[in-house]
Amino acid sequence: MASLNTSQSHEPWNKGRLIGQKAPLKLKDIWAIRIRLQIGHKVRDLALFNLAIDSKLRACDLVKLRVSDVLHGGQMASRAMVIQQKTGRPVQFEITQSTREAVQAWITHADLKTSDFLFTSRVSDSPHLSTRQYARIVHRWVEEAGLESGSYGTHTMRRTKASLIYRRTRNLRAVQLLLGHTKLESDVPPPSVARRFRVRDQS
Repeated sequence: MASLNTSQSHEPWNKGRLIGQKAPLKLKDIWAIRIRLQIGHKVRDLALFNLAIDSKLRACDLVKLRVSDVLHGGQMASRAMVIQQKTGRPVQFEITQSTREAVQAWITHADLKTSDFLFTSRVSDSPHLSTRQYARIVHRWVEEAGLESGSYGTHTMRRTKASLIYRRTRNLRAVQLLLGHTKLESDVPPPSVARRFRVRDQS
């Protein structure tokens, strides 16, 4: 019987990585990123960033948005509703004025039609931005804003507005409803709990 080779060790998958919940952006971080995108005339990225913050959608739902989800009768909608891929349930979100302007500018700039995906991919075999491409874009945003890239991710975008709302209202159930959750989850734990535990978010 062959002896086990104990000299070879496998490197842990999470070596050198920050795991657990990704930090939400602070208000000053949001404006730092937004202003950089505006100054750089990043029309698509500004629309993507603003809509990611407003919608609080998971990456898989955000990248599959179509123009028809946010544009009704040639006018940008103040609210939109989509069916979540993970839960199969609808979730509604508000589209603020600044986001409507940014998204409209992108639709015009890219000459998108109603049936088109809102964020088309630059890769020929993909009809829309992939979650991997979106993740790289998010990391670029935070790095250019001088933030630690490993502390943030696509889920940062989903949690940011919810976190700001929770800090203002301390109403966890309202935040869960905004995120489209069907059960108690830990996207925005109370500060005392957040300090003691770093629970991985499974949403």
